[in-house]
Amino acid sequence: MTLKGSTAHWGSVAKLFHWTIVLLILAQGVIGLIMVELPKKPNIIPIYTFHKSLGLTVLLLAILRLIWRLFDVRPAEPATMSHAQVMAARVGHALLYVLLFAVPLSGWLFDSASSLRPLYWWGIVQMPSLTGGPDDQLKEIGHETHEWLFWLLILVAAGHATAALVHHFYHRDDVLRRMLPGRRTASGPTP
Repeated sequence: MTLKGSTAHWGSVAKLFHWTIVLLILAQGVIGLIMVELPKKPNIIPIYTFHKSLGLTVLLLAILRLIWRLFDVRPAEPATMSHAQVMAARVGHALLYVLLFAVPLSGWLFDSASSLRPLYWWGIVQMPSLTGGPDDQLKEIGHETHEWLFWLLILVAAGHATAALVHHFYHRDDVLRRMLPGRRTASGPTP
């Protein structure tokens, strides 16, 4: 197991970021879809608070992942991939990164414009308001944007997962295997 990647596989740090963010987004989706259906009573405040802290954690992990990505090697694309497929994969990855930032930021904007109570990350760090106080227009924009971006993230992530499964089961290449935890590609261990 190596921390950094190579031209054959992703390193353990990139894999950790990838799979942690995947799990957190799945949890966020479930929590978010359930919490908006709950009756608006004071006893649901901890659920919203947890959702917000988890979202800010995804944002932090996305920042750290992007910083790590600047110093890590990207595995080479399989030789069987056409130029169009490579470009589509790169656009998809770029869109995923944009959404990993945009979804939590839109939620933070919505929370800031609502100004119901101070936003604390895990009950410890008070986050600054992005609006400086209540703003009904930004509240509505933040809310709508947060919802639409969430569904777009789900759509793009589903496309990403589908592409990985197509590579694995149809093309029978190492695209999926090189991102699986604890796995090496068929190309063998990294020097």
